[in-house]
Amino acid sequence: QAQLVESGGGLVQAGGSLRLSCAASGRTFSMYTMGWFRQAPGKEREFVAAISRGGDSSRYADSVQGRFTISRDNAKNTVYLQMNSLQPEDTAVYYCAASTRWTIVAETTQYAHWGQGTQVTVSS
Repeated sequence: QAQLVESGGGLVQAGGSLRLSCAASGRTFSMYTMGWFRQAPGKEREFVAAISRGGDSSRYADSVQGRFTISRDNAKNTVYLQMNSLQPEDTAVYYCAASTRWTIVAETTQYAHWGQGTQVTVSS
């Protein structure tokens, strides 16, 4: 069973950048499709980005397309989320998640393993 630990969150000014990391342990990391989700106060958890097992394909939410980049290093059992041009509306707790699905999926219900989350706060 995958255990996921996120890091890299923090406070940043609008227009700034952050890089989130998610380290995985347990079952072979390369067997999982990996995703990033976020949840703002009073809102439902929403899809941000996901990457295939081999890292050769990815998918993004429209709201982050062109600003965020997801990547993974299977040798290090780590998935990353590079976030550029951050805006106050990006403020949320960001979660890393792992899915055993072969295809890239955006639904939270398709991800069986979750990290504890890392806070990202963007000030205006």
